[in-house]
Amino acid sequence: ADAVAADVVDAQVQQVGTVADLRAGVLRHVSPAFSEDPLRVLRVARFAARLHARGFAVAPQTMELMRGISASGELSYLAAERVFAEIALGLDTANPEVFVQVLRDCGALAALLPELDALFGVPQPERHHPEIDTGAHLLLALAMSARLGLPDIARFAVLLHDLGKALTPPEHWPAHIGHEGLGARAAKAMCERLRAPQKWRELAVMTAQLHTRCHVALEMRAPALLRLLEEADAFRQPERFSLFLQAC
Repeated sequence: ADAVAADVVDAQVQQVGTVADLRAGVLRHVSPAFSEDPLRVLRVARFAARLHARGFAVAPQTMELMRGISASGELSYLAAERVFAEIALGLDTANPEVFVQVLRDCGALAALLPELDALFGVPQPERHHPEIDTGAHLLLALAMSARLGLPDIARFAVLLHDLGKALTPPEHWPAHIGHEGLGARAAKAMCERLRAPQKWRELAVMTAQLHTRCHVALEMRAPALLRLLEEADAFRQPERFSLFLQAC
């Protein structure tokens, strides 16, 4: 009887604490069982992105548990399909940049998507990117993708568009000559690892390969513009080309 009474009291205390957290805008784990499923790290990041506009943030204690899970190597045992599903849901929120930032803050980005984590700290020419840091640029681009209402498949292409900038020779930074081809290969490899749907793979790879040429399309002569349209398969796949333009 005493044990039952104690459990009831614990449940009541937990309920009161949960209500207080909701009122304070705090995302907090409710039991030690949180650590039993490493996928919860991704889910917390997703909830943080979904509720960011309402003032919610991850509790420091929960973030510490997430760091521990990330450091333990347990994330590497997650099925690729489960990881991709959470990424897609995290991108399809009002603040997808928060999803990525929370994953980076707890070490999960480096553990699951090291190609993206490597972008932070990589400089770009200030003339075109006043934010300079490629990782900061990625977060800004994701935020804009949400403001423009892009579909999730296009947001995924935005997520992977600049992977090549972490692969160019550091001695040439902040220039990134040839990063498009490097990024397209990295995007293809990441999509294969995550087992992303074929349409998502194709759009992500094409965006990485062609986005810089799309940005200067209006300055091209007719033959060069025609080559770009043909490489993008714009005439045969106009719907995909429209998604490509949105991502760019």
